[in-house]
Amino acid sequence: MKRALLNIDYTYDFVAPDGKLTCGEAGQALEGEIVRLTEQFVGDGDYVVFAVDVHDENDPYHPETTLFPPHNIRGTTGRSLYGKLQDVYEKNQDRDNVYYMDKTRYSAFAGTDLNMKLRARGITEVHLVGVCTDICLLHTAVDAYNKGYEIVIHEQAVASFNEAGHTWALGHFTNTLGAKKGE
Repeated sequence: MKRALLNIDYTYDFVAPDGKLTCGEAGQALEGEIVRLTEQFVGDGDYVVFAVDVHDENDPYHPETTLFPPHNIRGTTGRSLYGKLQDVYEKNQDRDNVYYMDKTRYSAFAGTDLNMKLRARGITEVHLVGVCTDICLLHTAVDAYNKGYEIVIHEQAVASFNEAGHTWALGHFTNTLGAKKGE
């Protein structure tokens, strides 16, 4: 089975102590595991996708404008991958199995070429890491399920700023979407 690691929104704005929409310590605690998994997938030759939220400042047409404070604004450091993950990306960005993509909705599949990239490579299993468990990871997982992918959620590599939502989403991944737990 061919697999891909989907690294969702592990950026400065979502993770750093002064990030615009931070998960705080829960997100920061993931860094080592996300870096480890990313290096493992890259080294094994699996497809690694960095799906990164992007917004334009004061965009009156984006639905998140009224839901959340401005975050991951195009051209700001808030969009940089958090901590050592940025170094891992920079070191491997020219490899054929590493793909950085912008996304403008919660799901990494919505309005992007992600499904085509995965299908072209014969990928049938997606592994999910990053933030926020109950928002972007959840919506990406639902789309992956609806597109027929096997889903693996790495519980030690996901977090949210909403603990109740995080816990609910973890149950939903396994009980409703049939996701396996990553090791």
